[in-house]
Amino acid sequence: MINQQQRSKIQRSDSFLVGALLALTGGFLDAYSYLTRGGVFANAQTGNMVLLGLRLSEQRWSEAFHYLLPILAFAAGVLLAEWMKSVFQHKHLLHWRQIVIAIECALLFGIGFIPSGDWNPYVNIAISFICALQVESFRKMHGLNYASTMCTGNLRSGTEQLFLAIHEKDGVHFQNALKYFSIIFVFIVGAVAGFFSSDALGVRAIWIPFAVLVLVFVLLWQNIASEADSVGTIEV
Repeated sequence: MINQQQRSKIQRSDSFLVGALLALTGGFLDAYSYLTRGGVFANAQTGNMVLLGLRLSEQRWSEAFHYLLPILAFAAGVLLAEWMKSVFQHKHLLHWRQIVIAIECALLFGIGFIPSGDWNPYVNIAISFICALQVESFRKMHGLNYASTMCTGNLRSGTEQLFLAIHEKDGVHFQNALKYFSIIFVFIVGAVAGFFSSDALGVRAIWIPFAVLVLVFVLLWQNIASEADSVGTIEV
């Protein structure tokens, strides 16, 4: 159980609410890219790496390059997130994670104007970039490592915590397992919402996760004043 002192040290960016909203966005974007942008899962890059290897082995160079681009975009997103953290971490006018969310929002809003078709590969590259920014910037939930744009690691961690809860009869591990499984559930809910929204709204369905991230941006404001009073005590 999280006591009051521990609760006061949990940053809004590490809260379950923010984690759940980001997981909702992650699931939505996977369904959106698959349904409206050419059957591609743009969040995780393992599949792209497998397809890159296959195309290279077949000497289909142009198609290999097609799969290389989102991988590079994902790497670029990680680098940008780390650069923004190093530059803006101790700036209190605007939290560095808010800058990340603002970039995500701008890209998502613009994608809603791009019709499905020839531009789909570039849209998927942009979504890969967005997901990299998000997964690199938001890595903790109540002190637990997690991912908001993919669920394999969450499933592993949640199952591990469940085993420890049963083996050690420890309620803290059980609570941790519930947090991981709840994030997975929200991710699936996001995918379901992405399916129905994409079916109804087409490419403009992406404005729904845009609105969710605007809410996250607003929620992060609640920590800025307290962080200004506690520089050097809590790393956010």
